[in-house]
Amino acid sequence: MTPGEHAPDPREARSPAEFLARLQTLKDRSGLTYRELSARAEASGDVLPRSTVANMLSRPTLPREELLTAFVRACGVPPDEIEAWRTVRGELAVRGVYGSEAQDPGHAPAQDLEPDRAEGDGEGRDGDDSGAASGDGDGDGEGDGEGPGGDAPGRTGVVPVWPGAAEGAGAGADRPGPRSRIGRGLVAAVAFAGLVLAGVSVVAFLKDGHAGHPPRTPTAPAAGDVRIRVTGTEFCLGERRGTRTGQVHQLPCAAAGVPRYSLAEAGGGRWRIVSDHPDFGPGCSGIPSGGRIPDAAYEDSECGDPTRVESFALEAFGTPVEGYRIVPVGSATPGTCVTVVGDRSAAWARLAQAPCAPDAAGQLFDFDRRD
Repeated sequence: MTPGEHAPDPREARSPAEFLARLQTLKDRSGLTYRELSARAEASGDVLPRSTVANMLSRPTLPREELLTAFVRACGVPPDEIEAWRTVRGELAVRGVYGSEAQDPGHAPAQDLEPDRAEGDGEGRDGDDSGAASGDGDGDGEGDGEGPGGDAPGRTGVVPVWPGAAEGAGAGADRPGPRSRIGRGLVAAVAFAGLVLAGVSVVAFLKDGHAGHPPRTPTAPAAGDVRIRVTGTEFCLGERRGTRTGQVHQLPCAAAGVPRYSLAEAGGGRWRIVSDHPDFGPGCSGIPSGGRIPDAAYEDSECGDPTRVESFALEAFGTPVEGYRIVPVGSATPGTCVTVVGDRSAAWARLAQAPCAPDAAGQLFDFDRRD
């Protein structure tokens, strides 16, 4: 649980819907992603596939007892309080509120059986399926779009490493130094040319912020596959392979092949940034816990989690346009932008929600299209 917060009391639930609402609140307050819940359950000796958790929270039916136990334990509920959750679940089932389960409270009805095989949770405890079978938002059954069966594409196949383009020296414009007097001859002309070239190099460096990287013309956001570049750098967005957190970092574009990103229109000028991870399948970039934590991480996780901010405005900045801000829509912390935090000149600096800066430092991105 997040420090200072208390778990919701299951004993206040009077129906399966209220019980499930408390389970959702429990996950929200834990601050954990589906990936992290699955990993914590595994560490405790439980089996908790991510797809099963997402389906459990999106259905109107009570979860099986063993699934409930693994879930609340992974969320950080103390052992002496787990029994209260199990008791309330059993009471709701016996009351007959839960339809067919009232006949057999110890067993779930057919539609609530754990759908591991159907949803591709083929790797046992990890639940790291490919997403090809389920077609849900993350390939783990957690619905894309606004819920199961949403709009995030379930692309599969080899993830290529996209090389960063090597650019030449910068170019710009500057006014020359004091005019040479007429009659200084060839020596003066050569000196004058040298001053002009030096001025051009300085302007290019200051405008772009990196020697050797000329200013780019940003690519306007468009639906389809993209490589997300930090404007004015040779860094692109990606994850550290082998981790479950989904934390997004900046890393050299030549190594930024995991995950693959694409833009999907969400209506009303909003966008979803869809990810396709070779280990975890399709998902969405977002801000956890509704953005209520000011410096919340910008991360990739399952699509359709109602506790995450997964819609963004991609706002042009500068005249002419220098890049695009990624602005969380509906964040509980307004006035924030996705930002490279820490050492912005270093690889693996992480991205997080932070106040939008007047100069947009560390907050501008290009969306290079991929064929």
